[in-house]
Amino acid sequence: MGFEPRILVVAPDDSLVAALCEGLDGLGWRTVTARSSAAAVASLADLPVEAAIVDARTPGAVDTVAALREAALPRRLPVMALGGEGPEWTRDAADIVMSSPPHAVQAALRLEQLVRAAVAEEEMSQRDATFAAGGAPLPVLAVDSSPLRILAAGKPDHRFLALSNALSVHGCEVVAAPTPYTAFDYLHERSFDAAILWGAEDHAPALSIASGMKRNTRLYHIPVVLYLRGSGEIDLNELFNRGFADVAAADTPEEETAERVVALAAGHRRHQAIRRTLEAARGSGLTDPATGLFTPELFASHLARISGGARVRRRPLSVCVLRVAETEAVANAREGGWLARALPQIGAMVSRLIRTEDTAARLSADVFALALPATEVGAARIAAERIAAVIGCTAFDAGTDRSPFVVEFEVGVAEILTDESPASVLDRASNDVGKRG
Repeated sequence: MGFEPRILVVAPDDSLVAALCEGLDGLGWRTVTARSSAAAVASLADLPVEAAIVDARTPGAVDTVAALREAALPRRLPVMALGGEGPEWTRDAADIVMSSPPHAVQAALRLEQLVRAAVAEEEMSQRDATFAAGGAPLPVLAVDSSPLRILAAGKPDHRFLALSNALSVHGCEVVAAPTPYTAFDYLHERSFDAAILWGAEDHAPALSIASGMKRNTRLYHIPVVLYLRGSGEIDLNELFNRGFADVAAADTPEEETAERVVALAAGHRRHQAIRRTLEAARGSGLTDPATGLFTPELFASHLARISGGARVRRRPLSVCVLRVAETEAVANAREGGWLARALPQIGAMVSRLIRTEDTAARLSADVFALALPATEVGAARIAAERIAAVIGCTAFDAGTDRSPFVVEFEVGVAEILTDESPASVLDRASNDVGKRG
């Protein structure tokens, strides 16, 4: 599945999209191009693409986007529009609109964010169905309807002030912070949906704020946008690797930058609402009371549902099993009941180390399972081993007369095959435990 095109590009010719497609292909986001709306819709029947890029010069471009979204159902299809101008390009028509093709790394990052958000939306509807079938439907999703709150950090400049004014026109509440110190004061005092950092002559203050936000678990997910003062000031690859969600070049119109910031902020707010909704399920009587994780019965029911969902949406689905390794330290901790005391804490850590769209379960006292939608087996193994590594760095109490102990995991992973049953893929993941040493 890794060799299938991931991005459908709709463009009447290559003049606008050629370099972007080449860059995306090089980053592993393989593209396929359709020259018309009809060809694009037809290709969705054959290709499990994850997102679309539409050249606004395509005849009937806005209608094309609507047709693509309809043809992709029940899979949610994020759309990036290029060269679009005018009121018809609302966020309902396209998730992001850019007047010129972005840097390939920038496009890949935004597409990744949009795809993960789409998968989270799909998971929310499926999880609600699972809990409703068990007699405990999820609470109604409530997205905060107050004005979007944007932090604008940096020394005032006429372009930066123009961007703040454009955001205010969009109904955003903009809070200005002239220095990194005041920026962090505001970030710790209030909640924000996005942050814009002014590059100015020296990027150091902006990079300092971005780095500090990425080291803070509460601020980590807030999208951060860098607004460049001039061109050629810094390597864009480096900026995106530092965690910026978007970078606006010096020649980007303020109105377009404002639209992009609003799209990021609105997406973040909705994503937070989805996370709160999914986390609310942990208090349900259907979950494991000690950890809030899915019970074996609930996990089996949900795995059956999302297996069918993955098949109809033509998305991959992987299952991971994490079993506590029977080390000498663990054996000693079992004797005094210290392992049993630590396992609820370990389960809580597992639940917080997964993505919003992932499902974590406690299959037995010391065996946990994960279901990772839209994730191939290689990425799933990396995710499971990362969780195991984080927990392996945590010391747990073993009593006053003993040193704290650590818990290691043996990991097994399997990706569901065509027409494979949910029980079979879980068995394969269980049988894979410990095979990689």
